[in-house]
Amino acid sequence: SDEKLKHIEEDIKKAEEEMEDDAESIVTNERYEYIGTLMKKCYHKKNSKAMTVSDKIDRIVTNRILALPIFVIVMFLVYAVVMMPVPMPWGDSLGTVLTDWANDGVFGDGWYLFGIGRSDYDSAMDEYAEKTIWTDEFKSDIDKAVKADVIGAEDIAAAIEDGSFADFDEAYETYSASLEEYFTENKIEYSFTDIYDAAMEDEEEEEEAEEDASKAASKEENKEEAKPAAGEEKLEKPANENYGVWVKGIPALIEPAFENAPSWLHGLVFDGIIGGVGAVLGFVPQMLLLFLFLALLEGCGYMARIAFVLDRVFRRFGLSGKSFIPMLVGSGCGVPGIMASRTIESQRDRRMTIMTTTFIPCGAKMPIIALLTAALFGGAWWVAPSAYFLGVAAIIISGIMLKKTKMFAGDPAPFVMELPAYHWPTFGSVLRSMWERGWSFIKKAGTIILISSVLIWLGNSFGWNEGSFGYFEEFTGDGVSVITKIGESICWIFAPLGFGESTATVATIMGLVAKEEVVGVFGVLDFEGLTPLAGYSFLAFNLLCPPCFAAIGAIKREMNSAKWTLFAVGYQCIFAYATALMIYQFGLLFSGGVQAAGLIAAVLILGFICYMLFRPAPKAHKLKAVKS
Repeated sequence: SDEKLKHIEEDIKKAEEEMEDDAESIVTNERYEYIGTLMKKCYHKKNSKAMTVSDKIDRIVTNRILALPIFVIVMFLVYAVVMMPVPMPWGDSLGTVLTDWANDGVFGDGWYLFGIGRSDYDSAMDEYAEKTIWTDEFKSDIDKAVKADVIGAEDIAAAIEDGSFADFDEAYETYSASLEEYFTENKIEYSFTDIYDAAMEDEEEEEEAEEDASKAASKEENKEEAKPAAGEEKLEKPANENYGVWVKGIPALIEPAFENAPSWLHGLVFDGIIGGVGAVLGFVPQMLLLFLFLALLEGCGYMARIAFVLDRVFRRFGLSGKSFIPMLVGSGCGVPGIMASRTIESQRDRRMTIMTTTFIPCGAKMPIIALLTAALFGGAWWVAPSAYFLGVAAIIISGIMLKKTKMFAGDPAPFVMELPAYHWPTFGSVLRSMWERGWSFIKKAGTIILISSVLIWLGNSFGWNEGSFGYFEEFTGDGVSVITKIGESICWIFAPLGFGESTATVATIMGLVAKEEVVGVFGVLDFEGLTPLAGYSFLAFNLLCPPCFAAIGAIKREMNSAKWTLFAVGYQCIFAYATALMIYQFGLLFSGGVQAAGLIAAVLILGFICYMLFRPAPKAHKLKAVKS
């Protein structure tokens, strides 16, 4: 009767409160406890009271309180070694060193084999920079930039103080981008001396402009006076090949073959193919290192414990620990992660897992994180881990909200998993797991990314100028490229998110083809005025929106329904847009700038999410037995 059912439900609720767990987990645990007592009667241990090594480790690793903090620390350390430029015994993180070698060496000018000759070259460059680059005027400009709090200016000043051109060269790209952003925000023309004007009142700017003009005139006179006298040797920039064992990069190796090639062919090969594909492949060493650590964690048995630990967390938000398995697989590639959802028996849980699995950053999203971390955040330690845990938060929030709808309402499926004993992973299995994940990424670079990079280069190199259409190098004035036209026609969509400009818009759209192509776009085109806040909004959107065409195809196969596929892709797009909008608009609010319409929209979105999180869940539809 209804009275008995109500009484049973009250008892279940009291039991859950007393044992601090849900009913499904309590029943499952008691079953295994009972099985354990039966097994103890069937065999005798040499030392029955002694705990195994795995049991001792699990007392800490799977502890109700310590388990989640330990998981956060483990993943933080993995990302620290792989992605963050944190101090290590050898300098930067191992992943940063390998990526710099691939980008600046293999796909750049070249590198010194085993570092032979590097120190001699650096010393020569220090001397050259001291005499030709770090002039008194340049140092004065840097001092002004430091006073104006331009990002990277202090690093430049420190490098000049130490006399290290290597540190100067590394910091200059970040500094120059920040300087251009500074001038853009303050609506002043781009020049080093103008940075002084930004601190002045409006009525003083004209006087400073006149002073700058006179400085420029005197500078030209000084240049004439500074020309070396007849017979005086001019200081030349040191050449890499004159020091140690210098290995040329791919562009330098093939450059002679294209010396007499048409300009369009030279641009296609070097700017399109090498610039686009090379920008993506440059992150392969970093990705392989990440996959290596994940394979080690899986091989030793730790990740199985995380599935057990997160089952307790996920169950409170409508998912089971089984949903973590696809997310773990999806950290390599979203396609097998989506396919791994087949192990979930409940159709509604399987659908919800498919919709949320790709929120976890896959291997293709790692280069985006690494690129923006270095380009916009100066290698800040918190960017990469925050991107990972942003995905985890998106899964939890989505799980709660979707479970509050009728189509996903109901208790999650029970999760039973046998935890393997801790053991040393085999060398072959770790390498195989690492390579399988990495190879799928490399294959994309040779197919989808290659084609996409060529198309982007073509779109950027051809356009309209003074009423005519053609190759840009043939134009005499400023023109508008095809890619710029396309970006400008749809960039208004992303303006409330902070990246409503052509390049970021094109990168976002191309990211739907393959997430690696976001980096490929920036390899062919240049960053255009992305602030750190807008950059993080851009990162959040590209991490949470639909992953790629291949993953969307996998969703279609697993859902076996065009309507459910459209719903999944639509939900991911809307959730990504809403998250990026809140990040940018609330970021503007806290930084002193406000966009009224955008802020109102962000507040409304936050209010809707809070409503969905705290509203009562609807009763799941259950079949009732009918008496005959």
